[in-house]
Formats: sequence, structure tokens, C-alpha cells
Amino acid sequence: MHATTTRGQELYRHARRRIPGGTHVFSKRPEVFLPEQWPNYFSRARGVEVWDLDGNAYTDMSHCGVGAAILGYADPDVNAAVHAVVDAGTVSTLNCPEEVELADLLCELHPWAEMVRLARSGGEAMAVAIRIARASTGRDTVALCGYHGWFDWYLAANLAEDHALDGQMMPGLEPRGVPRGLRGSAVPFHYNKIEGLEAIAHQHEGQLAAIVMEPVRSATPAPGFLERVREIADASGAVLIFDEITVGFRLTAGGAHLVYNVNPDMAVFAKAMGNGYPISAVAGRGAVMEAAQSTFISSTNWTERLGLAAALATLRKYRQQDVARHLSAIGERVRRGWQAAAHEAGLSIKISGIAPMAYFALDYPNAQALNTLFTQMMLDRGFLAGPAFYAMFAHQETHVERYLTAVREVFGALAQAIEAGTVEAQLRGPIAHARFQRLA
Repeated sequence: MHATTTRGQELYRHARRRIPGGTHVFSKRPEVFLPEQWPNYFSRARGVEVWDLDGNAYTDMSHCGVGAAILGYADPDVNAAVHAVVDAGTVSTLNCPEEVELADLLCELHPWAEMVRLARSGGEAMAVAIRIARASTGRDTVALCGYHGWFDWYLAANLAEDHALDGQMMPGLEPRGVPRGLRGSAVPFHYNKIEGLEAIAHQHEGQLAAIVMEPVRSATPAPGFLERVREIADASGAVLIFDEITVGFRLTAGGAHLVYNVNPDMAVFAKAMGNGYPISAVAGRGAVMEAAQSTFISSTNWTERLGLAAALATLRKYRQQDVARHLSAIGERVRRGWQAAAHEAGLSIKISGIAPMAYFALDYPNAQALNTLFTQMMLDRGFLAGPAFYAMFAHQETHVERYLTAVREVFGALAQAIEAGTVEAQLRGPIAHARFQRLA
């Protein structure tokens, strides 16, 4: 049944007059989900349930807080830890001991690392890592693979060529406002195509400050790929930085690189580390991290206490409850369900990503319209859903079973709409904007 989302629509119309783009996070813009129908705002969230401003309840089977809520919304153990430090005071002229405790825990989880710098968001932590790498090497050029945020160092790749970042997770990123003097300082290569990185290392011999990449994302590393990246970093004298902002803590207690037994010189964490509370970290080898002392890196709220308490509680529960095993089991169940439902409906589908962070693509010319109709039909059935699923510890088999029952119904309806040529006609609003592209 189509739920009323009047209050959310009204507030979003007002928001577009007050906030450039309507929201502060690109990935939460309703235009990339279901324009003019998405609930837009939540009044409360707990476990896997989200309530909108009109009181409608939804089961979240999408990207779940853009991947931040790895345990589930309003996790009671994490909230209890945060409430305790709220009562004790969150900031003072003195430092809080939790910053040392969290640094120790991150180094315990990553035995190759010896030092840690803390921040609040993933993007700024990546900027910290790049600054440290450049200070450590005395070089400027960065070779990069994948998506790493909105800062100048990254978008500089699109100064040299308008489409340099196409295929890097975020095609069409506009570098307007990025100083032209950064042109050539960031050079992209593609995942699992080692020849691209080899060419960059040869062309920029003696100039590479860092090699930056996610160890895994939509595809798993080809045999020997990560090992060869490590070799190139060593041979070129570049700092190897693994961006674990999104994938970190999905596969194991720590960075995904631990699963592949290839250690970086620095690893950057955020999102899941605080289960939705703002916290990020750069963990690294002491010889590299000491370079932070030779440059200026500082911000008042980086050691504010809430995120630190949340991170400590999240990571402890993660290890105690073997969260990684649960995430993989739930994610694999969803992947198999997608495949079975598509086969039953006769839909052509491609599934990618790791089990706890999976994606599907409907292989049709009007795929974006199909994605929009899928989201519309799933919303009618009480689910926040799109062509991606990020597993949370709060997701249980009962949630998955109800979700996959709805998926089977909707995939069948999509197949009928394709055959009848009525996909666009069944939409109650515009087709969703393609994700990770600039909105007009």
C-alpha cells in the first residue's frame, strides 16, 4: 500500500531553498532513490527500523546510514557508552584518555601499525593521510584508485581531464573551485589493472608521494594484484594508503586488508567504526606517521569524547559478538536471494561486491527506470531498498526472509512491466538520478 509521506516532501521542498542540493550528504538525496516519493527524513530509528515524519515504519534494506550503522540503529551498548561520557562531560581544556585507548586498540587490531591520528569524518581523515604521506616523502604526486571524498587533493584528478575519474566510483565529479595549480598532482588508475599503476610509477619516477586505494569494493582483488601494488609502492618509495572508510570492519575486526594479508603503510577508517557517531582514524607505521610532526594537522573537535566512546564500544562489541561472521552470512543470504528471484522472474541481473556490502544491476537499457520502479514497489511494501544492501548486525533472518519475499514479488512485477513496455508508465514520479553523478 502506498504510504503518505506529506511532511517529508514538504520539508524537503523547504530544504532545497535553505541547503544547496537539498541535503548535506550526496548519498542521501532523495533524487537518487525515488524523486518526489522518498520519505526523506526520519523521526527515529532503532535496530533495522526507521520511522518517517508521518509515522510510517520501514525496514531498512538499503545502504543503512551510508554504511555507518554496522551494528544497527541506536545500538543500546553504544548508546550507553555515549550517555556515560555525556554525563561526565565531553570536552575540556585537558585531553580525554579515550583517545589513547582507541589508538591502542586500533594498533592491537593492526599489528603492523604503531601510531594513530584521529579525526571526525572519512574525507578529512583521508586529507590527513595524504598530508602525512606528502610530508613523509617530500613529494607531491598521488596515484589513486576508487572514490576517496570531496577534498581538493582528490578532485585534482579531474583538472587534467574532464573524465579522469570516470569509472572510479564517482564519474562526472566537477572540480570547479579546486585550484588549477593542483593539476597533475593526482593520477587515477583502475582496480585490478596493475599495468595502469605500473605506467604511473614509471612516468612519475621519483615523484610519487602515495598510492591510495580501497583494498576491495565492488570486485575482489585478482590473484597477486594487492601484492604487486605493495611491491610498486616499495620500489617507488611511495606511501601505500588503504582507504578502509567504507569496507573496513565488514569482513573482519579491522581493515579488509587483513583478510588478504597485504599491509599498507597507512589505513584510514571511519563510518562503521563509530556505528553512526562521528569518528575517523588514520593508523600507520611509525616512520611514516611521525611526519605529522613536521606539518600542521589539528582541529578542535577531533578528540571530542562522544565519537571516541562510541568507537570503543562498537569495536569491543564487534569482537565479542563475532559481528563479521553474521554480516557475511546475512549478506550472502541476500545475494543468493537476489539471484534466485531474478532467475524465477526471468530477469537479467549482475551481482557484485562483497557479501556484507553487495550490489545488483538489472541488465537492461532502461535500468535506471527499473531501479526507480523497484524502489517504489519496495517502499509500498514497507522497505527502504535500492540496488544495494549493506548488512547490519541487527539484520536477522526474519528481516531477510520478509525482504526476499517482497523482492520476488517485485522482480516478477518488473519482468511483466518489461514485457509489456510499461516500466516508465508505472512510475508515480521522475526517474531517479544516476548515483554518484552531479545533479543538475
